[in-house]
Amino acid sequence: MKLQLPAGSFRAYLFDCDGTIVDSMPLHYIAWKTAFAEWNCPFPEDLFYSWGGKPTREIVATLNEMHGLKMPVEALAEHKEELYFALLPQLKGIPEVIELIEAEQGRIPFAVVSGGRRISVTKALDALHLTDRFQTIVGSEDYVHSKPAPDGFLLAAERLGVAPADCLVFEDTDLGINAATAAGMKSVRIARRGSASE
Repeated sequence: MKLQLPAGSFRAYLFDCDGTIVDSMPLHYIAWKTAFAEWNCPFPEDLFYSWGGKPTREIVATLNEMHGLKMPVEALAEHKEELYFALLPQLKGIPEVIELIEAEQGRIPFAVVSGGRRISVTKALDALHLTDRFQTIVGSEDYVHSKPAPDGFLLAAERLGVAPADCLVFEDTDLGINAATAAGMKSVRIARRGSASE
């Protein structure tokens, strides 16, 4: 299936990572469920998907507030990431996005803009031998306000030296699409894959 791109000539492509380049959301959910089981903290799958693009530490902190828990934010975020890294051998790419990256490689610059930390993004891209396709990777440690704020996308455009209006964003979540719109960028929605429970 080929991606339908909006009309216009774009000078840079900005990609979310999880659920956009790599089909990692089910693996992330398995890691979260395992990490939270130790604290008897519920994390329904629909909530997980609605929070796509939210940084790991924000997820732990928000669930602490929602459930009156005192889960250690840093330690649990690190533990969840290690659980996810252990699942990376199962990781697959999103075919139509990989096809676009391969076809357009070298024509215009690419960036990754993620709600995950740079190490998580790099490990996922490394697993599929894609890291060298991207001129810059913007992770959650690079900006203050996470999606739906436009900060990550604006930083990527600045690093690439391309005006925001000349960037096209590829995203799979509402938070990401809203962030692209707030940045003054057109976007392409990547359809969600199967869930972890399927």
